Amino acid sequence: MRRIVGAVYVSLDGVMQAPGGPEEDTSGGFSLGGWIWTYSDDTTREVVRSYLLGPSYELLLGRRTYDIFAAYWPQVPPDNPIAARFNPTAKYVLTSRDLSPPWHNSHRLSGLEAVRALKATPGPDLLVQGSSTLYPQLLGAGLLDRLIVQIFPVTLGQGKRLFGQGTPPASLKLVNSVASSTGVLMATYEPMGQMPPVSSFS
Repeated sequence: MRRIVGAVYVSLDGVMQAPGGPEEDTSGGFSLGGWIWTYSDDTTREVVRSYLLGPSYELLLGRRTYDIFAAYWPQVPPDNPIAARFNPTAKYVLTSRDLSPPWHNSHRLSGLEAVRALKATPGPDLLVQGSSTLYPQLLGAGLLDRLIVQIFPVTLGQGKRLFGQGTPPASLKLVNSVASSTGVLMATYEPMGQMPPVSSFS
C-alpha cells in the first residue's frame, strides 16, 4: 500500500498560502506571497531536496494547486530538477470538475473513496504539495500517513491555513525534527488516530 505524505511550508500562525512568490496564489486578496525565501539556508534546502528529489513519488493535489502548477511547471526547462520530476510523473487531482488545462499524465479523482482506492494500489508514495483543502479531509478519513511541516518564524495574519475548517481532533507523533540557522523548524509527524480524552487539571 502506498503512503500519502504531505510536505508544507507554514507561518507561525498556520498560514500556508503562496509561500513561493507574490503571484503564486492571490485568492482572497492575499498579498504577502513569497514569504519563505528570506529564511532559506542549507538545512531548509536539504530537507526540501530529501522529498522533492529523493525517492520516486506521484503527486496528489487539490484543484487550486493543480491549476497553479499546470500553468507553471510545463513551461519550466527540463534541466530544472523539480520540473524533471513533476512534469512526467502522475498527478492525481481531487476535484469534481474536468482538468483544464490538461497537464501531462494528470488524473481526476472524484472523492475520498477514489483516493482510498488509489492508495491501496501498488506504486510509489503520493506526495501532497500545497492543497490546503486536502489536509482536513485526509486526516479525518485516516488517509494521511506522514506530514513534513516547515514552520517559518513569521506571522502573516491572513491566508489559507494548513488545518482550516473541518479539521478533526487528532493526535500525531513527532518522528523527526531539525532547526535551520534562520529559525525554521522542520518537523515530521505521523498521525496516531483520535486525540486522547481531555482531562481537567488536578
